[in-house]
Amino acid sequence: MSALKHLILGSAFCTIAFAAHAADPVQQHNSNAVWFENWIGLTNATMTISAPDGEVITIQSTSGTPVFELGGGAAKDGIYRYELSAATTENAVVKNQVDNGRGEQAGGTAKVPFYTSGSFVVSRGVIITPEHVEEEG
Repeated sequence: MSALKHLILGSAFCTIAFAAHAADPVQQHNSNAVWFENWIGLTNATMTISAPDGEVITIQSTSGTPVFELGGGAAKDGIYRYELSAATTENAVVKNQVDNGRGEQAGGTAKVPFYTSGSFVVSRGVIITPEHVEEEG
């Protein structure tokens, strides 16, 4: 096999291997819910949302994307901020033996965490996509 074929096959394999381990959820929404697509390889998710009035909402999901839904009543208008954490399928060596589990679960590795944060906007009681406004000057 030529060196070029080895390079192409090696690059393709690395890309596939990286894609299998790289979690890159994309925030999606409709008028009353926020969720994430591209949720491959993530489990045990926690999404913490801070509403404009100071209320903190926590949503947990053992598998699949967590989904935040506006309540049936009047939702507060403003910017909602979220933090999202989950476990990936990738393992890392535990450096602090206090964190290595208990009993039969004790081991030298732990799941590598995924973390992201972001925001969404509620206006007139629905989730909107804010317009990009540029000032002329």
